[in-house]
Amino acid sequence: MPQQNYEEYWKLTLEYTDFNDSKFLTTLQLVVDKIDELNSSGNYEYNSQDYKDLQNTVLSAVPKSSANLNNRLGSTRKAINQCVKLGFVNPKLQSYHQNTKDYLTARSSRRRQTLFSKIVYSNAKFNSSITNEHSWSQINFLLKTLEEIGRLSKTDIIALMTIDIVNYPRDYVTESELSQLRILAEKDDFIERKYNQIGYLNNIINKLDDVVFIKRGRSDYELYFEEDATLIFGDDYKNAGYLKHLSKKRDPYLHRLYKNELKEECEEVYGNPMCVLEQLSYPVLIASHIKPFIDSDENEAYDPNNGLLLSRTIDSLFDLKYISFTDNGKMIFSTRISNDVKEFWKDYELEDSILNEQRKGYLAYHRNLMTEIDASA
Repeated sequence: MPQQNYEEYWKLTLEYTDFNDSKFLTTLQLVVDKIDELNSSGNYEYNSQDYKDLQNTVLSAVPKSSANLNNRLGSTRKAINQCVKLGFVNPKLQSYHQNTKDYLTARSSRRRQTLFSKIVYSNAKFNSSITNEHSWSQINFLLKTLEEIGRLSKTDIIALMTIDIVNYPRDYVTESELSQLRILAEKDDFIERKYNQIGYLNNIINKLDDVVFIKRGRSDYELYFEEDATLIFGDDYKNAGYLKHLSKKRDPYLHRLYKNELKEECEEVYGNPMCVLEQLSYPVLIASHIKPFIDSDENEAYDPNNGLLLSRTIDSLFDLKYISFTDNGKMIFSTRISNDVKEFWKDYELEDSILNEQRKGYLAYHRNLMTEIDASA
């Protein structure tokens, strides 16, 4: 049984929850500049006056909403310590993560997300601060537990926050251990008492690469690695963004049969399994649903007429409703897609040999979805 210590829970407080925001980036840049200045001659030893000087620098550069000086100083300290808790900066103003400057100079939010994931996974220690160093690596522990178990519910994540992982012999917990932790956390009213910290943690997890929250009800959700989520639910969970309500799972065996039927159709028409649009025999082909799996009933979900065998590139465009097809196979484009992509694909068409009446009906559904998404974009 993992050790619990409610006084040493995962103490995560954040001043800023948008890590692309100018306030966070300015604060981080000022902290990095101060560390470079203090360590320029080597052998730097921390003293409190340097920290006070840094607080005043950040306070002057980053506006705070409160008129009260004590409140503004408190917010400034929280902003600086956030850089430590997330792993960008190490305690005692000694150093910063090797990717921190890359994060500050990144040209896109997508690049920052990847760097954020690397920094947080390898160096975040929620209980650390400028003045205090802890060896806990909570995100690392959480993701290794996710790898062990396969999914984590909302309550599982909360239960993990109660673990004294510094004294735990492994860097993950098992499913049976987690079950016991859930019971103890609920008995202790940990959820109600630590509501803000739980929200901060979920905000960080949401910004990591290759993990996804799948909504399982009005207020519940489960965390998966994206690869696992795709195997269990199919690509359809991506259509509505990062958080998607799903009421059913894909049957792996029926899906395999569905893909086999699409391959057999291609063999009959073209002689080999191939992308039905490009007519190229790619080593990897996707059995792409026309009417999304999540919207289909049990018959539609595994009906080969509700599918097209496509290359990864075309499947991505088709699955996310950037392209669709008319009843005669002509490609049509979303208003969200760029002109150079339209120009590249404009002459590609589906052949009449695969456009039976059932498939045309599914394509009509797909076109309507694309129109609806374009209208709301």
